[in-house]
Order: sequence, then C-alpha cells, then structure tokens
Amino acid sequence: MDETAAHLGVTAKAYGEVAELYFGLARNDIGTVPLDRAMLGAFAEFVRPAAGLTGDLGCGPGYMSAMLTGMGLDVLGVDLTPEMIDIARANYPEPRFEVGSMDALDLADDALVGIVSWYSVIHTPPAELPEYFAEFRRVLVTGGHLLIAFFESEDGRVEAFDHKVATAYRWPIEEVRDLAREAGFAEIGRMMREPKEDERQFRRGHLLLRATSDQSGQTGAR
Repeated sequence: MDETAAHLGVTAKAYGEVAELYFGLARNDIGTVPLDRAMLGAFAEFVRPAAGLTGDLGCGPGYMSAMLTGMGLDVLGVDLTPEMIDIARANYPEPRFEVGSMDALDLADDALVGIVSWYSVIHTPPAELPEYFAEFRRVLVTGGHLLIAFFESEDGRVEAFDHKVATAYRWPIEEVRDLAREAGFAEIGRMMREPKEDERQFRRGHLLLRATSDQSGQTGAR
C-alpha cells in the first residue's frame, strides 16, 4: 500500500469510528458564524447563474451540502467515509451523496461549476495537496468557482497539529493561494477570522477562487 492509500485509509477509518458523534456535534454549528455565511453566500451568488452541479468535496455527514442546496445550488456531496455518507443520505434527502476520494473523483472533466472544500483538506499531507488542487481544476469548468476553508498558520510555515480525529495541518494563506494558482486558479477574495470561544484556537482561512483558462492562475476573475 502506497503512502497516499495508507493516509486515506487511516483518515476514513478514524472518521468512521466517530461518524455519529461528529454529526451530532457539528450539524447545528455550520452557518452560525456571520463571516462564514458571508463567504458561502458569495460563493453561491457566483455559482447559481451557471446552473450546473456543485461538488461539496469532503462533505462529511452532509450538513454543508444541505445548506448549499438551500442556497439554490444543485449539490453532489462526496466523502471518503462510508459511514458519513450513510448519515448524510438518511438525514438530507435532496442532495446526492457518493463515497469517493477528493484526489481521484469519479467525475468527468469539467463536470462541476462549483466546488466547496470546507476544512476537508486539513488532513492531507503537505506534499500531496497539489494533487488535490489539480483534481479540483480537472473537474471544474473554466470560470467555475472554488471555495476552500482551512486552519491558518500565522508564522509563515505549514504546521502539523493533533486534531481530535487524525493528524491535521495549518497552512499560511499565501501558500495555499500559490498552490491553487499553480493548478490554474485565480483568487477572487479571502476572509480570515479568529476562532469562536468554543472553537480550537487557530485562525481560520478562506479563499474564493476562479478556475482560469491556463495553468498559472494569472488571467484573473471577471
């Protein structure tokens, strides 16, 4: 088993063991932070006119997929953990849900008009993150939009930390932006916020990006 497959197996197993607990703790939290809602709302406004499929990649138990559906988007939720997908299907009948890995999606090129990756790449080993951006770009139409949320590192370097489920990583927002640019994305906007009182004490980073017509991310958003 190669390192990528081993990492994915460990992550899926860890989340499978806490799937019900995770759903119970997290389902009422999504969308409660005004700044988070603002970023998700802006993403939805960009994506709705395209009238295509949006991927909630790393959807967990489906609460983000349901929220995006409520914003008028046609949503496909994808998650590595079968137990999470079972919970999502049982609780949210309108979005579609599939088991799958974000680095090898069972989707055709240009299948999506939007992608949300909401803290779903935090467990990805740093050397593998460019592969995820490349896969996001493959399945996203030119002009489509990507919203990615992550834990931000304030000292300019990638840092591992002990997440409750599996090892996770904090990223400098500029480095995430640069990796996205290399894969063919241009930044539209960003939001950084401090944690709430009941959240892990790391700053949050959010990037709204547009898929460009080249692989340098230099054409910009229109």
